[in-house]
Amino acid sequence: MTQMPYEFAIGGVYFPPLLIATLLGFAAALMTANLLNRYRLSKYFFYPQLVFIALIVIYTVIFGTFVIKG
Repeated sequence: MTQMPYEFAIGGVYFPPLLIATLLGFAAALMTANLLNRYRLSKYFFYPQLVFIALIVIYTVIFGTFVIKG
């Protein structure tokens, strides 16, 4: 059984798992926001910027819990 690392080393620089999960969550939220804008679904939100931040938080929790498990 292999254990997930507590830190990620990229080029000799150590990154915490929460930072990696946040970057993945930001990228996923950005793609979701682009899809919502392309299909004109963002006009149904009262405050789209707040929805974008909420998407970042939701995706970060999902990636941090199920993908990275740091």
